[in-house]
Amino acid sequence: MFKALVVNKDEESGKTSAAVEEMTVDQLPAGEVTVAVEYSTVNYKDGLCIGPGGGLVRHYPHIPGIDFAGTVETSEDARYAPGDKVVLTGWRVGEAHWGGYSQKARVKADWLVPLPAGLDTRQAMAVGTAGFTSMLAVMALEDHGLTPGNGPVLVTGAAGGVGSVAVAILANLGHEVAGVTGRPETGDYLQSLGATQIVARDEINETVKRPLEAETWAGCVDAVGGAMLARVLGQMKYGASVSAVGLAGGAGLPATVIPFLLRGVNLLGIDSVMQPYDNRVRAWERIARDLPMDKLEAMVQPATLSDLPKLGSDILKGQVKGRVVVDVNA
Repeated sequence: MFKALVVNKDEESGKTSAAVEEMTVDQLPAGEVTVAVEYSTVNYKDGLCIGPGGGLVRHYPHIPGIDFAGTVETSEDARYAPGDKVVLTGWRVGEAHWGGYSQKARVKADWLVPLPAGLDTRQAMAVGTAGFTSMLAVMALEDHGLTPGNGPVLVTGAAGGVGSVAVAILANLGHEVAGVTGRPETGDYLQSLGATQIVARDEINETVKRPLEAETWAGCVDAVGGAMLARVLGQMKYGASVSAVGLAGGAGLPATVIPFLLRGVNLLGIDSVMQPYDNRVRAWERIARDLPMDKLEAMVQPATLSDLPKLGSDILKGQVKGRVVVDVNA
């Protein structure tokens, strides 16, 4: 027997409820590798899946948790052996497939990545999908010419999970970092991660009639989308790029093509769910090298399985700062 956070749905009312339940190994879905999960984390998608599902969950009962790290217990795949430390992010685990809010998980071997040297399983989940996405975003900016000294790099939604890690990585790489936040009380936190400038959300969260403003940012990691992304596009330096990683401010984009045509601005879409294996390994190796572990630890909020229903609700309201690390065995 093991414990898991199980979401059930009442077919008559359509309402869902989440609670910690006892499970057996034979209830786990099919897969080549069974993992003794040690840690998971909390992302926006997790909040949706803990609650009404947000269209992500198709079948109930369901175990959410789009990330987990732990130790291989059994494996039918030669790439993994009992005792190996592994990480999983994406592949619709925790959405269409039972996920990491459980003391055991069974998944396809192709979905796993070996834990990189220099990280333990707790640190890997302090990173999680949010930090993995942040590194993919930074790598994309670098691939399109961003280097330290080009000018300030903007991070929107900077106090959130993706934003916090992006600030820490960029600052550690030698960039001047400006963090956008709607919560003034997070200013000291962002500066502790390496931000040199704090931008109030209200200053940059409105659509303006001018398609171009002063060239300000050498790059941007955008977790907000919507009107803020439209505004930022008009403030990018010539040839600069924006990595789009989220839509906390909405899926619409009330922008013009002028920044692309007159300044050669690049809008780079970042997907972490279906990333190929080689790029996943590259990103995790960069994380182990370029994300300061002391800064990572400063972001961490510890939690247990029983804390998850409230945390799922909180993250949907924008009330979670930094990175939640869930000890599924606590």
